[in-house]
Amino acid sequence: MADRYAEAVWEGDLKQGAGRMKLPAAGVEGPYTYRSRFEDGPGTNPEELLAAAHAGCFSMALAGNVGKAGFTPSRIKTKATVTADRVEGRWTVTGIRLETSAQVPGLEAAKFQELAEDAKVNCPISRALAGIPMQLQAQLESS
Repeated sequence: MADRYAEAVWEGDLKQGAGRMKLPAAGVEGPYTYRSRFEDGPGTNPEELLAAAHAGCFSMALAGNVGKAGFTPSRIKTKATVTADRVEGRWTVTGIRLETSAQVPGLEAAKFQELAEDAKVNCPISRALAGIPMQLQAQLESS
């Protein structure tokens, strides 16, 4: 796999400054500020991008697992929620919740749960974030 990158520029101090994050390969760029990260201000933030990366990685890993099991998913939708709290006075990512639903014709619910749990543990982003508690809610939808 080729190296992947994103860029960020920050100008000014922490609370009054502002920045832009850029994902060149996708042509995506967005602003971020203290308010967008630690309050409810407009813009994006690193935790949101981390959640997007995890949701995408998990969905692909689950599709791979389903395929290896002999099935073809019609659709996999994943929402990742990253929680950050102060721990010993420092902002820390303290948890990730993956909520996924999928349509996989012919796959039994128990097997789907097994494949989803494996994807949660083994997708590359999950492995990179292994020190963070992760929860998974996986639902197999009827086709």
